[in-house]
Amino acid sequence: MFQKILIANRSEIAVRIMRTCREMGIKTVAVYSEADRYARHVLEADECVLIGEAEPGASYLRVDRLIEAAKETGAEAIHPGYGFLSERAEFADACKEAGITWIGPPGEVIEKLGDKLIARQIMQEHDIPLTPGRILEGTNIDDWKTQADELGYPLLIKAAAGGGGKGMRIVRESSEFASACKMAASEAKSAFGDDRVYLERYVEEPRHIEFQILADNTGKTLHLFERECSIQRRHQKIIEETPSPILDEALRAEMGEAAVKAVQAVKYVNAGTVEFLFDPSTKEFYFLEVNTRLQVEHPITEMLTGLDLVRWQLEIAAGKELPFEQKDLTRRGHAFECRIYAEDPANNFAPSPGKITYMKAPSGPGIRHDSGVYSGYDIPMYYDPILAKLITYGATREEARQRMLNALKEYVLLGIKNPLAFLIDVFEHEAFIKGDMSTHFIKQHMEDWQPAMPDEDLACIAYVLDELLPKGAAGFTGTAQQAEGTPSPWQTLGGWRIGQS
Repeated sequence: MFQKILIANRSEIAVRIMRTCREMGIKTVAVYSEADRYARHVLEADECVLIGEAEPGASYLRVDRLIEAAKETGAEAIHPGYGFLSERAEFADACKEAGITWIGPPGEVIEKLGDKLIARQIMQEHDIPLTPGRILEGTNIDDWKTQADELGYPLLIKAAAGGGGKGMRIVRESSEFASACKMAASEAKSAFGDDRVYLERYVEEPRHIEFQILADNTGKTLHLFERECSIQRRHQKIIEETPSPILDEALRAEMGEAAVKAVQAVKYVNAGTVEFLFDPSTKEFYFLEVNTRLQVEHPITEMLTGLDLVRWQLEIAAGKELPFEQKDLTRRGHAFECRIYAEDPANNFAPSPGKITYMKAPSGPGIRHDSGVYSGYDIPMYYDPILAKLITYGATREEARQRMLNALKEYVLLGIKNPLAFLIDVFEHEAFIKGDMSTHFIKQHMEDWQPAMPDEDLACIAYVLDELLPKGAAGFTGTAQQAEGTPSPWQTLGGWRIGQS
C-alpha cells in the first residue's frame, strides 16, 4: 500500500479522501491556490504545496505543477477527486509517464468514455440500450436539419465532449433546429474546446438513475446498486437517494448487469459510475454516460453497503483484487444526500461567495456531514460553490426522509445565501414524499420558489445570536454590539430558518 498520496483537488472531496487515508495510515499532500491558503483541506493535510494563483487554469488545472508537487513531496500516487482534472486522460497519462500511480481508470479508457460519440458507438456494439439518436453527418446546417427531421421531434442536441448541461438544447419543432444547433455548438466550444454535437430522441419525463461500479486489475467487475439523481437544477444534481423508489428487483438486476457490461466493454479499472435515463412510461432505460471518477453522491452507496469507496479506490490502484463477488454484496435501508451549495435558489441558483459568519452542522444517529468549510471561512468566487454534503440513513425511505428533514432544520449556515430552506420544501413536497419525480421536478413544482422567514423565526435567531453564542463567537459581538463597519448578521442570514416542531 502507498505511504503517501497527493490529492489533486480541494475543499470537501479532498477532506473526504484524507479521512480514509488517515484510517489506512497513509500520509496526504494537499495542493492549494492563493485563494485557498486557509482552506480546510490545507489545514488537515500532513503536507501542503502552493501550486499557483486563484484561477483554476493557473493552479488546479496545471498538470505539470501537480506532477512537480508529487515529486517534490515524494507522493507515490495521485487521487484526482472529482471535477478539475479527474476525467482528463492527459493527467492520467502524465502520472504514468512520471512513474506516479493514478488512482482511477487508465488514460485510454478515460479518453474513450469522455467522447460521447465514441462511447455511444462502443455501447451500441455491445448491445447496451441507447436512446434513438444520430451522429450528425455532413458539414452544413441544412444536412443536419434533414437528419434531425428524419429522427423526429422532440429531440435533444448534446455536446460530444462534455456534460453538466452545457452544449445541450431541447428542440420541439423543425423550425427551431438551426438556431438551437448553432447555440449548442457555440456553448460546447466555449466550455470544452470542441463544438461537435449529436442528436438524441428527447424523453419527456425521464428519471436519472446511475449504478456505482468497482473493477479490479483482473477484470472482475461488480456493481454496488443504484442511486436516483432526478432532482436537478440546470441538469446538475442537488438531491440523490438510494435505492430508487421506482425500481423493482428484476429491473434493478437488469440495469446492474447492463452497467457492468458497459464498463467491461472498455476494460475499466477502479471506481466509476454508469448513468442511465429511465422512462417510467415504458419502463425502458437508456445509456447516458460513464463518469470515470468518484461521484459526489458516493456516500449514500457507502451508507447502504458498508463499503468505503475511497478505500477500495486505493486498494485497487495498489494492485489488490476485489475479495467479494456480486452475490456477496447486499444493501440495507435507505439513504439521501443533499448538496449544500453557496448559492441562492430564489435567484436561479446564482452563486453566493462570501464569508460564512457561523456554521453548525446537524449530528446524531444516521446523519453524516462531509464538509470542506468552517465558520469564518471566506468562500472563493473561482470554484464550484459546493460547501458540504448532508447524508441521512434510515431503515425505510420515510425514516431517512424524516431524518433529513429534521437535519436540514437543525443546520445553521449564516452569512451567505444557501439552499437549506429550499431543500426543506422539497423534502416536504407531496410529490417527493410519494417518490413521484423526474428531472423536471424543480421546474414543475419549485420554479417560483421564494423563502419564507416568519417573524418568530427572526426572533429565535436574535435570541441565539445575543444570548446563546459566546460574545465574539464566529466574529459576532452580539446584535446590539455590532462592530462598526462589520455587516450585521441580519443582512447575511441567507435561507436559514429555525425548524418547527
